[in-house]
Amino acid sequence: MFLNDEPPIAGGRELWGFPKKLACPALHTEIDTLVGTLDYGPVRVATGTMGYKHRAADLVAVKAALAAPNYLLKIIPHVDGGPRICELVEYYLEDITVKGAWTGPAALSLNPHGLAPVAELPVLEVVSAVYILADLTLGLGKVAHDYLA
Repeated sequence: MFLNDEPPIAGGRELWGFPKKLACPALHTEIDTLVGTLDYGPVRVATGTMGYKHRAADLVAVKAALAAPNYLLKIIPHVDGGPRICELVEYYLEDITVKGAWTGPAALSLNPHGLAPVAELPVLEVVSAVYILADLTLGLGKVAHDYLA
């Protein structure tokens, strides 16, 4: 996860185990297109485009999807390089207010970078794209499974 704000990077790593890095994500509209970019230093590593407010999405379905459980694998090594924490973490988004949601045609371009290896997961097909405008809170997680226990 690439963010442009250091406190959430530190908190997200320590509490939830999100692998976060400092970069420059941006999102803006260009006439009838929503354009998202990700720059790592001066290098563009990702560009995504989508029809801006192309078709309204089902707000009830979007809220239900946001309220569903999320999972991540939290791995933190010990000082000797061995595993110290290896957990499957379950977390939820809370206090969700969906203000709008749209779907439409989209494209994604990923560029190789040594420290931002997003292009190592090649885009074979864009199945769907959703633009969501919402207020929400990232709730604290719980350990669903401790692999070292």
